[in-house]
Amino acid sequence: MGWIIAVAIVVFFIWRMKPAKDISTISTDELKVILGDKKIQFIDVRTPAEYKGKHIKEFQNIPLHVLNSKVASLKKEQEVVVICQSGMRSSKAASQLKKAGFTVTNVRGGMSAWRG
Repeated sequence: MGWIIAVAIVVFFIWRMKPAKDISTISTDELKVILGDKKIQFIDVRTPAEYKGKHIKEFQNIPLHVLNSKVASLKKEQEVVVICQSGMRSSKAASQLKKAGFTVTNVRGGMSAWRG
């Protein structure tokens, strides 16, 4: 009986970590190529303290916990690229933005993978 619970927990976490449908992912090397594109909105969903410690200058800081209240300030006709520390929070942000009608790309590995 205990193994059924363990399997259910593993399945739940795999399901939660699966990217939402139609959300692209890019590597940090691919990100470097598009950073200068003014038609893309770059959003860092980490906390202000994390952002202050180290960030990519093209990224605007909108923490995940306030993203829903800031969606109206974003342009739906422009792609949004999201980043966090490891890719988990930005995956959640990407799902929220996709449900709100945005074209979204998540940066795999987040700032932990960034070498810029």
